[in-house]
Amino acid sequence: MPIRVGDKWTGMIIRCLEHAPRRFSELRVPLRGITAKVLTQSLRTMERDGLITRTVVTGPARQVHYELTPLGRSLLVPLNAMCAWAEEHWDALIDAREAGLSRTG
Repeated sequence: MPIRVGDKWTGMIIRCLEHAPRRFSELRVPLRGITAKVLTQSLRTMERDGLITRTVVTGPARQVHYELTPLGRSLLVPLNAMCAWAEEHWDALIDAREAGLSRTG
């Protein structure tokens, strides 16, 4: 690939932001395997790369919202295609992984 799009969490973060902006704490719920530090790093990288915007809402309780940019939203089509491909080839992928694990371990 000519450019790497994010880290291992980028696709899942894009999915979480697909329908509406979310706050940091709202992202942690569906991404329960991610640490706060890694989520922060991923969000900063995605913002730097133009995939999301970070908006600070001031008021009695300061809130920060993350939202997909048009560039980030454009990744939904290839992400959907990759998910469909994985679903179609799921059994073959699992078989290949298991065969690889039995050879190495």
